[in-house]
Amino acid sequence: MTALQEDSADSAAGGYGPDRNWPASLDLEFAPRNGRTVLARMDFRGPLRVQRPFYPEGETCHAYLLHPPGGLVSGDALTIRAAARPGARALLTTPSAGKAYGADGSGAVQSQAVRIVAEDAAVEWTPMETIVFDRAKADLSVAVDLAGDARCIGWEILCLGRPAGGRPFEKGYVVQTLEIRRDQKPLLHERQTFPGGASVMTDNFGLAGASVTGTLFAAGPDDVLQEALAMVRKALAPAPGAVCASTHRRGVLLTRYRGNDAEEARRLFALAWAEIRPVLLGRKACPPRIWTT
Repeated sequence: MTALQEDSADSAAGGYGPDRNWPASLDLEFAPRNGRTVLARMDFRGPLRVQRPFYPEGETCHAYLLHPPGGLVSGDALTIRAAARPGARALLTTPSAGKAYGADGSGAVQSQAVRIVAEDAAVEWTPMETIVFDRAKADLSVAVDLAGDARCIGWEILCLGRPAGGRPFEKGYVVQTLEIRRDQKPLLHERQTFPGGASVMTDNFGLAGASVTGTLFAAGPDDVLQEALAMVRKALAPAPGAVCASTHRRGVLLTRYRGNDAEEARRLFALAWAEIRPVLLGRKACPPRIWTT
C-alpha cells in the first residue's frame, strides 16, 4: 500500500471518506392550549434546537430554529419536521443565513430536508437565505403536507456563490425541491438543479447571470389567494435588473425573485407576506424581531 492509499484509508476510517455522515434532526409539534399555540413537543438529535418560543402577537407561536455550526459541510444531513395540530398557529424562522460550504475531497453531499405537516392549522416557514459556496454539493428540500383547512406561507432564498468577494458559483451543484400536497394530493412539485458554471446560470432561460433566486409560496383557498395575488402584484416593485413575478394556480400562490441582492429578495418577500397574511391567515403582519437584529 502506498503512502497515498494509507492516507486515504486513514481518512475513511476517521469519518472523512465518501460515506461520511453527521446527521442532525429536529422534530417539533405545535398545539393550541389556553388561548395560544405552544411548542408541545421537541425531539432533537445533534446540533439543532429551538431555544424558546416567543409570543409577540399573542396567540401565534414564533420559533427560531438554531443550528450552532452555522452551515453545512460535506456529509452533514439536517432533517427538520414541524407538525401543527388543529387550531395551532406557528411561525418558524432562523436567526441568520444558512450556508452550504464548499465540499471537501470526500465528495459527500450536504443536505437539509424540511417537512411541514398541518391539519386545520396555520404554519409559516420564513427562514433567512441560504448561501451556497463554490464547490458545494447541496441537496435542499421543503415538503408541505396539508389537511383539511390548513394554510401555509413560506419561502426559500438561494444565494449562489459570493460574487461580491470575487468567488462566483463555478463548480459543484445545488438541487432544490419544493413539494406541496393537500389531503395527500399534489398541488405543486418542482425540482431545480443549479450546476456551477453551467449554461442555466447565464442563459436567459435560466438565471441570466443572477446570483440570487427565491420562491415564496402560499397555500389556501383559491378565492382567497386570488385576492391576495392582486395585492401582491400591486405591492412589489423590484430594483432595476431584478425580476419579481407572481402567479396563482390550484390552491398555491407563487412569487419568484431573480436578481443579485439577497437583502432585496428578503424585503420583497416580506412585503408579499405582509399582503398575503391578513387575507389568508386573518392576522396582520408581525415581523419576528430577529429579522431586524
